[in-house]
Amino acid sequence: MIMNLGKRAFAIVVSASFLGLAACSSAPEQENIERVPNKSAQALYDDAKQTLDSGLYARAIELLSAINSRYPFGPYSRQVQMDLVFAHYQTGNTEQALATIDRFIRLNPNHKNLDYMYYMRGLVNIKADKNAFQEYFGVDRADRDASRTRVAFQDLSTLVKSYPSSPYIPEAKKRLGWLLNRMARYEIKVAQYYFEREAFLAAANRGKYVVEHYSQSSYLNDALLIMEQSYKKLGLNDLSENAKQTRALNKR
Repeated sequence: MIMNLGKRAFAIVVSASFLGLAACSSAPEQENIERVPNKSAQALYDDAKQTLDSGLYARAIELLSAINSRYPFGPYSRQVQMDLVFAHYQTGNTEQALATIDRFIRLNPNHKNLDYMYYMRGLVNIKADKNAFQEYFGVDRADRDASRTRVAFQDLSTLVKSYPSSPYIPEAKKRLGWLLNRMARYEIKVAQYYFEREAFLAAANRGKYVVEHYSQSSYLNDALLIMEQSYKKLGLNDLSENAKQTRALNKR
């Protein structure tokens, strides 16, 4: 009974702490909005656009948030939300950017600029997947969970399939190629992990997954080599030879 009371008290303390943090985090945002001068929606948006174009993204977020708060149904409301996505992306606030994008898509399913929102959603998920510190110091992070990468790939694939005339298509296709290699490389790293621990069937299956799903990536030969070696260790000589011959053909 004493232990249960202790757990309950701990839960109350933790809950109170989170509530306090939430209050603290929302208070500065409200203060920032209040600091923005009282102007018309157009005057505020002109200021925000100039600030955004100057690369002052934190200040742009203050101005855009003020417009969003004071004129939620005004003529600039949708453009303000799109600009907020870009500003949050530039400041690295990926969670806020994604929340704004998802809300925009949900409330404006037929908007003419949905292609931009899917494009930005892909870019935001790519940024969320990166670890600047480890990349800066050259640490190989191909073994990280690739869930964000898969979501980014899905976002940009939606853009390419649903909006083929979008001006963002060329850049999206470049990013899709990079994401495909990123996902394939992750599977190869996992396959190598299994192979080193003599889990040869699991290693072969990972290699097979790359062949089946990421054959357009630059890791096809790596996948076939893992399959060849893993099947050989398992005594599945026909399958091993098959992978070997396919790898030889692929090199031509």
